[in-house]
Amino acid sequence: MPNLPLLGDTGDIADRGMGGLEHNFLTARIEDLVNWSRARSLWPATFGLACCAIEMMATGGSHYDLARFGMETFRASPRQADVMIVAGRVSQKMAPVLRQIYDQMAEPKWVISMGVCASSGGMFNNYAIVQGVDQIVPVDVYAPGCPPGPETLLHAINTLHEQIENGELLKRRKAGAGGITIEQLDGQGQPELLTIGRR
Repeated sequence: MPNLPLLGDTGDIADRGMGGLEHNFLTARIEDLVNWSRARSLWPATFGLACCAIEMMATGGSHYDLARFGMETFRASPRQADVMIVAGRVSQKMAPVLRQIYDQMAEPKWVISMGVCASSGGMFNNYAIVQGVDQIVPVDVYAPGCPPGPETLLHAINTLHEQIENGELLKRRKAGAGGITIEQLDGQGQPELLTIGRR
C-alpha cells in the first residue's frame, strides 16, 4: 500500500482496518488530544506561603520563563486556575483557606507541593504547622528542597505535564495513590553532617 501524505504508511489497513493506520493528528483519539491540550495550558493559582514563593516567582520571571510551558500567568482567582503550587509551610489557620481555594478550582485540577515544608512540615515539627499538605488536598507532584530552586520547580511542572498527557494522574487519583516525588535539580545536595570534637 502507498505512503499517503496525511495518513502515513497504510500497509496494514487491509488486515487491521483503522487500527493499521499510523498514529497522527488525523487518527488520534479525542482523549489524547484533550490531554495534550490540558498539559500545555495549565494556569497556576497563586498560593505562596513562605520563602519557596520567592523561588516560584523567580521561575515565572524572564530568566526561567514559564511561558514556554503554557503557564505565563498566575491566576488570582481559583476559578480560572487548574494547578495549585503550594509553596511553603502551611499553618493550621491557613489549612481551611487552602482547602477552600482548592475546592473552588475548576476540574480537572492538580497540586504541586513545593518544598520540604509543604511536603512534610520540614523543620517545623510543632502543633501550628500542618505536617504535609497532602493531609488537606491530594498532591500530584512533590518538589523537594529547602527552598527548591526554579530548576526543580520546572522539573516538577514537566513531570506534571507528562503525567497529564498520558492520563496517569487520573488513574492514580481513582486508585487513591499518592503523588510523585521528583529529584532535586538545582545543585543543592544533601547536607553534610559536621562533627565537632574527637573523630
